[in-house]
Amino acid sequence: MDRSSFVISRDILKRAIWESFVKMDPRILVCNPVMFVVEVGFVVTLLLTFDPNLYGGDYPASERWYNLIVTVILFLTILFGNFAEAVAEGRGKAQAESLRKTKTDLMANRRLDNGLYEVVPASTLHRGDIVRVVANEMIPADGDVLEGLGSVDESAITGESAPVIRGAGGDFSSVTGGTKLLSDELVIRISVDPGESFLDRMISLVEGASRQKTPNELALSVLLAGLTIIFLFVVVTLEPMARYLHHTIDIATLIALLVCLIPTTIGALLSAIGIAGMDRVIRFNVIAKSGKAVEAAGDVNTLILDKTGTITIGNRLASEFLPVGKHTEKEVIETAVIASLFDETPEGRSVVDLGRELRVSFVRERYTEAENVEFSADTRMSGLNLPDGSAVRKGAVDAIKRNVMENGGTIPLDLDEMTERIAKEGGTPLAVVKDTDIYGLIYLKDIVKSGMRERFQELRKMGIKTVMCTGDNPLTAATIAKEAGVDDYIAEAKPEDKMRLIREEQERGKLVAMSGDGTNDAPALAQADVGLAMNTGTTAAKEAGNMIDLDSDPTKLIEVVSIGKQLLITRGAITTFSIANDVAKYFAIIPAIFVTMIPALRVLNVMHLTSSHSAILSALIFNALIIPLLIPLAMRGVKYRPMSATNMLVRNLLVYGVGGVIAPFIGIKVIDLLLTALGIARI
Repeated sequence: MDRSSFVISRDILKRAIWESFVKMDPRILVCNPVMFVVEVGFVVTLLLTFDPNLYGGDYPASERWYNLIVTVILFLTILFGNFAEAVAEGRGKAQAESLRKTKTDLMANRRLDNGLYEVVPASTLHRGDIVRVVANEMIPADGDVLEGLGSVDESAITGESAPVIRGAGGDFSSVTGGTKLLSDELVIRISVDPGESFLDRMISLVEGASRQKTPNELALSVLLAGLTIIFLFVVVTLEPMARYLHHTIDIATLIALLVCLIPTTIGALLSAIGIAGMDRVIRFNVIAKSGKAVEAAGDVNTLILDKTGTITIGNRLASEFLPVGKHTEKEVIETAVIASLFDETPEGRSVVDLGRELRVSFVRERYTEAENVEFSADTRMSGLNLPDGSAVRKGAVDAIKRNVMENGGTIPLDLDEMTERIAKEGGTPLAVVKDTDIYGLIYLKDIVKSGMRERFQELRKMGIKTVMCTGDNPLTAATIAKEAGVDDYIAEAKPEDKMRLIREEQERGKLVAMSGDGTNDAPALAQADVGLAMNTGTTAAKEAGNMIDLDSDPTKLIEVVSIGKQLLITRGAITTFSIANDVAKYFAIIPAIFVTMIPALRVLNVMHLTSSHSAILSALIFNALIIPLLIPLAMRGVKYRPMSATNMLVRNLLVYGVGGVIAPFIGIKVIDLLLTALGIARI
């Protein structure tokens, strides 16, 4: 499915039409100064329709028809502007309603102080409560698994039909309310209070009506308000000037001139563009906590990506066992398999599987008394402490070497040579050690995802620097970085290295984006200007990031950047078009107003419009019609193509600047011919 497609369902259309009338409330419209001025003009011309001489002057009764037509056009202008915003909000509200269906009246088994459980409504759960969920029950609220391991169906949240594994400890202990446990039993500590769940935040975020304006939107709104005030003063001064020349300009014409002069097109579409930008991110299965995050993605200068699972396929598989020193291949295999017996990672399982293929296997039950030592970012090793007091480990070569030397062991002479060979081939070497005796290496192969070089090339065209972070040794990192085509890399990276890199880039005035899923990524996600947290990650990571990827695909950060740029380009393109098409309106209205006072202005009537009233009405009608015609562009967004800022500026000026000047000349002339054919031009 094309996530950026613009489709309006019948329900959204009905709701948007109704909301368009509701939004005509001055208390709502005052938040949009441009459209509020149009509404004030509508009220004035409406009163003039009943009495053309209401505000003084001597106007013929025939002016009522002219005032009525101006009133209707102004009404439609406001309605079309409201419709654009209502359509954008309607798409978000439709998504919110589908999410609300997920929030059924759930019940929960809450643990009491005496260890027993009571059944309570899920809505009464608070942070810190302990609940038990068994197979085929819904998880009542967001939390972290304390006990158990089970398969969870998260399709109601992520849309992904394949279940995921959630269990106590590690980076996959976070569960989301509204998802379903398919197997086993989990004991969960609730991590949110009522109304603060992930689902609640998703609903509030996709609700367009509750969206806060971004800094760029606020700045542009201030600019539009300033232009409106300037043109208001200009129009007000025209009446005294006309009287000085012994002429009068009727009020409806002055209002029509004001509405055509002020940037009504971008004023009407500005909010819709921002809402649609967030909508495009949501349709890409990413929840942005604010519009500011989407905009920041469009301005990103540096992109920090993990190697494993992002640039490479991620499931590094054991492909070979290489002995070092005096040891044999069989000894390496046996030691490596023992160290991996309780390692449930894809790498750990691949070691056991490869050992089985090579006719070396062990029964896990024989090692139930052994102490399992899980991998940590600090030690970068994992393995078993055996009952006989010996320790078997596998891990990063430098970490193993350091541990052996600290405990008085020696390093085999051929270890570095074998390590360098694996690294140069783009593989990842893991050393295998028993106590202080290094037996050999496990050769893990990691494959760069197809198309990554081309994607990084696109980012380079955008002016974005890509940095790969990996825990691998420098040789492996260099090989993968060269194959993938990233600009820079950090080898043997720790969480603090990511933080340092982000701060260094920000100190240079750059905006930084990164992705992560673990608790150790949380500080860097919070520091980054755009932090994309994986939905499968920990609660800490999701709280720290300002975006959450429901599909847990780290490479999606690249698409998020493109969507952010598309939002900025769309706003700039429509602003350029709006200001440019005002030029044609000047050629239509100004000669029509002043030609009787200054006949020389007749030369400016390059469109040869039928009459002054026809010129004014044609420009006003075009001004109203262009708003709904641009709604699909505002919703879908201008297609983004990676290119330099200079080329992008030239392209926008040619397409939307020149196009914005030419289109109104054609449109206004066509409308003038239609009005003439209908006999309205002579009113």
